[in-house]
Amino acid sequence: MSLRINDEAPNFTAETTQGRINFHEWIGDGWAILFSHPKDFTPVCTTELGYMAGLQPEFAKRKCKIIGLSVDPVGSHSKWATDIEETQGHKVNYPLIGDPELKVAKLYDMLPADAGNTSEGRTPALNATVRTVFVIGPDKKIKLMLSYPMSTGRNFDEVLRVLDSIQLTSKHQVATPVNWKQGQDVIIVTSVSDEEAKKKYPQGWKTLKPYLRVVSQPK
Repeated sequence: MSLRINDEAPNFTAETTQGRINFHEWIGDGWAILFSHPKDFTPVCTTELGYMAGLQPEFAKRKCKIIGLSVDPVGSHSKWATDIEETQGHKVNYPLIGDPELKVAKLYDMLPADAGNTSEGRTPALNATVRTVFVIGPDKKIKLMLSYPMSTGRNFDEVLRVLDSIQLTSKHQVATPVNWKQGQDVIIVTSVSDEEAKKKYPQGWKTLKPYLRVVSQPK
């Protein structure tokens, strides 16, 4: 089953480095980022997990939990976390999901159904497709999916930027333009008429084209 934006994030129960969780219950009424990795003790992912550990307070400010997944058992994750802290300078305080039977990787369409049912003996190359970022909303629906090749470290500052955009646009009838950052001007969506916009934005806006109206970011 292929996953798309606005699909419900598949629920699952799994062991993590912080105990057994039901994913939807763990998310609660906030936001969540699930980011996956092809195998423990891989170099690029080591840098990624460490960077996310450093960014965790920023995600927490936005009422967003983070959780990692790697196609290895929880015991292996715990050993890897020691290396991550030693080399990246940040302690991994968020949970890492153990997926030794590849159930979550298959559930999220990151591995094919015929990939087998064990992580044992699998190389990172065999799990290369298990490198996706999912942003999930309080409604448990997928808001963003980003898939990366193994050789390219992910830009988690960009994930934080996208989360800011999604949270803003979920509250207001606006969209964010190219390279938008927190505090910059936004776009009034085309479904809002000029008459409606006058009520929402009495301070006015800049019309570049009838379909492109730029306004200060709503508070």
